Amino acid sequence: MIGSRIVAVGHYQPAGVLTNEDLAGMVDTSDEWITSRVGIRTRHVAGPDEPVDELAAHAAAKALAAAGRTPADIDLVLVATSTAIDRSPNMAARVAARLDMPGPAVLDVNVVCAGFTHALATADHAVRAGAANRALVIGADKMTEVADWSDRSTCVLVGDGAGAAVVEAGGEGGIGPVLWGSVPEMGHAVRIEGTPPRFAQEGQSVYRWATTRLPTLARQACEKAGLTPEDLAAVVLHQANLRIIEPLARRIGAVNAVVARDVTESGNTSAASIPLAFSKLIERGEVSTGDPVLLFGFGGNLSYAGQVVRCP
Repeated sequence: MIGSRIVAVGHYQPAGVLTNEDLAGMVDTSDEWITSRVGIRTRHVAGPDEPVDELAAHAAAKALAAAGRTPADIDLVLVATSTAIDRSPNMAARVAARLDMPGPAVLDVNVVCAGFTHALATADHAVRAGAANRALVIGADKMTEVADWSDRSTCVLVGDGAGAAVVEAGGEGGIGPVLWGSVPEMGHAVRIEGTPPRFAQEGQSVYRWATTRLPTLARQACEKAGLTPEDLAAVVLHQANLRIIEPLARRIGAVNAVVARDVTESGNTSAASIPLAFSKLIERGEVSTGDPVLLFGFGGNLSYAGQVVRCP
């Protein structure tokens, strides 16, 4: 089997910005309360006329342009999202239609905050097996649409956005082997349920699980790629909470790595958070072509997935 690699990335965030001061006028909270607990200062908010597939299509178009590819070059579209309101057409099909693609396979992946790394692994497997030549992998969520704006413990967390990657055949090591799994008995800890659907979580349970279990899992993902944490140039974890990201990065042992902290300006964008943060690191020149970067998603379903990738 051939290997696969990321050839380009792109991201998109809506223009609307909600600050901690704005939230203090909506619920009983303050800038100090929010930053001391989760490290978030701002988040981007899509308007009612900006659906998830539009966010996804903007990010996808940027990734395609950066790769020097056209929509017609793509034969597989994977969209990781948990905020698709309609069941059909799925988000991948809607993105394909927006970009005038001539007939790719279209799949949605709902693994909530770990969705992008699951979708990236799926694209890698498809390319390696010869089932696809070139894939577009997108993480996109409109978390503000499922927020409970009366619950200060969750509404302060969420933001909207999308990130995308173009994946195609390449040398071994471009996308490393995935480490993935779940803790089904703790699926209740992060939920988007009800009619209308609303986001809720058991924050302390997620915090304890993430900070105690994930360092070992992240190191195992490095081992699968034949690397040590010290070899990493960057670590991009799901951008859930700065108070999870910083201790987790230390416990992984990635002492030489840049640690993505996009949560401070974007909030928790669920499946969008990893490609969004990764794309920004590349855009700002904080990582270079060929650098090994650990991507590790975790959250809803208490699912997790991570792999080491080489920067495009």
